[in-house]
Amino acid sequence: MISLSNALRLCSISTKSSLWNSSSRLTFQVQGVKTLEEKVGLPPKPKKPLTPYFRYMKDSRETVRKENPEMSIMDLTKLMSKQWETVEEKTKTRYMNDFKKDQIKYVEERAKYDSKITDEQRQEMQQIKQDKIDAKQRKAIKQRVKELGRPKRPTSAFLRFVIQERVTTPQSISQTYRQWHAKATEKWTRMPEADKEAYILDARKDYETYKSQIKVWEEKMIKLGHMDVVRSDSLIDPPEPKPRKNPPKSKPQKVQTPQLLKKP
Repeated sequence: MISLSNALRLCSISTKSSLWNSSSRLTFQVQGVKTLEEKVGLPPKPKKPLTPYFRYMKDSRETVRKENPEMSIMDLTKLMSKQWETVEEKTKTRYMNDFKKDQIKYVEERAKYDSKITDEQRQEMQQIKQDKIDAKQRKAIKQRVKELGRPKRPTSAFLRFVIQERVTTPQSISQTYRQWHAKATEKWTRMPEADKEAYILDARKDYETYKSQIKVWEEKMIKLGHMDVVRSDSLIDPPEPKPRKNPPKSKPQKVQTPQLLKKP
């Protein structure tokens, strides 16, 4: 779901009224984006009933729009919000009663819907949610690393070759990029090791420089307290194992040999 303010930036003035008419919650579903339930093969889940405030907006928005044709959608929304504060309690009570009736119906439908979800589907949906959270966290850390000026990892020997190929053997009009890339990959695979040596040496040299730069940068990050952007296996040495205490050596017991009795 995207907010209406972002949507308006992408829409022309002629489409604003259609958005207003088709959006009861002032948001709309992006086409082509599947819901969590659809991703695991489930039908759409029952929709929550509109709250009293949104019911009022749905009933009155057309009238308010006709009375204020010069207003933008955001200004109309603000106006209706102020009008809701002055609505009679009798009208608000009616909206509330309708909401409660639909809420009871929604709870029953949702219970039936949830009862049909298998354990495998629940686990799959939970995994999708977790993957989304993890991806968001990785994106946030990547952005932080960029803002903190982390040195860029140098390109590999193969990528250096590809970059040069873009100049020496550019993509033809009849070729797609995928076809051109596949051809360049095949050329690299068949290239003799002696011809690859120059690319490999350059990549190795830049990587040694990168290792020195990243070490200095990570030391700086640790001093500044940015531990979350430092590699776990870098600079943070695991605690040394405690020396194992050897058990005290037991003294060997003397074995007393029985004395032979002397004959009288």
